[in-house]
Amino acid sequence: MTKRTEDFLPLSQATYYILLSLRDIRHGYAIMQDVEEISHGDVKMGPGTLYGALSKLEKQHIILKAEANQEDRRKYYRLTSLGKEVLRLEYKRLESLVKNAQGIIEELEGE
Repeated sequence: MTKRTEDFLPLSQATYYILLSLRDIRHGYAIMQDVEEISHGDVKMGPGTLYGALSKLEKQHIILKAEANQEDRRKYYRLTSLGKEVLRLEYKRLESLVKNAQGIIEELEGE
């Protein structure tokens, strides 16, 4: 049975930021730095979390190892087309959550 793109959702916060970071090909340490930067310091990822997530994402065919310079021992990763679609759908899902709650939150703040 083939998984539908929606079956990968919802993403964890860490996974979402990893996929955002892989808008460019990056190696592990660069992903950790970029995640911290794009989350404005809200998400600080350790190597265990990162490499566990990368392994899972690779098995799901959401990311792939990218070709790197032979002398560079680091592993580089990139999004697959499935990964791009999963990221786009998760963005739409989160956007919908915020939009649906906006009026209610504004009401609560007015009390």
